[in-house]
Amino acid sequence: MNDQLLSSLISAIVVGGVAGYLGSLMIQKKMALIAGPLGHLAFPGVALALLYGFDISLGAFPFIILGILFIWILEIKTKLPTETLTAIVFAFGVSVALIFLPLEEAESALAGNIANISWQNTIITLLLSLIVFIITKTIYDKIILMNISEDLAIIEGVKIKKYNLIYLLSVATIVALGVKLVGVLLTAALVALPAATARNLTISLKNYSYLSIFFGVLSPIIGLLLSKIIAFPAGTLIIISGSFLFLISIFMKNKIL
Repeated sequence: MNDQLLSSLISAIVVGGVAGYLGSLMIQKKMALIAGPLGHLAFPGVALALLYGFDISLGAFPFIILGILFIWILEIKTKLPTETLTAIVFAFGVSVALIFLPLEEAESALAGNIANISWQNTIITLLLSLIVFIITKTIYDKIILMNISEDLAIIEGVKIKKYNLIYLLSVATIVALGVKLVGVLLTAALVALPAATARNLTISLKNYSYLSIFFGVLSPIIGLLLSKIIAFPAGTLIIISGSFLFLISIFMKNKIL
């Protein structure tokens, strides 16, 4: 295995695994589609990265984080659902990006470019993914309780606004890293598919989160290896692989039932 493939696999595995773990919470919160608009928030940063020749994930970060903070503030002020506010903010981001995005460079933005990731970016991706995983594991039970009943969570001393912000920032970080993996168009699937697949195969909350990580890791491995064989974009093949795993899980669920 050459160094480039190894660095790509490490980056894809850690981002995919943590995305699956976060997805297990997002599906329970009925927020899985939010990852898509959040990916679109990265468009202006990705456009600038392509114009000035720096890493697209680095360009994506500030725009997604600022977008999340703006959405969080609007949610507090307006009481509108998170997904509604996300859709509004992402439309603005896409509109701005279309002014600057070089069309000849659009493929990297739309479908990702994990196959050419450097070792420096791999280390950064690994560290950030591990930090998000630890944070998510720490707040997991509190988010679950908030999903069940915010009133009960308040009684238990959970600070709703604080944990919602931490959760959204964690999602934003993984989405920014996922832009490098699957592009701005496919980040929702990166988060939703592993969790949806796991949901078909277990009713245990503990097993559900672990299976979500497993499928989040498996899809990038299959997609990257396939991309080396058939020379298709890795990001696209990662999502196709995840989709096939989801379809298989439906078949297995029906067999079990």
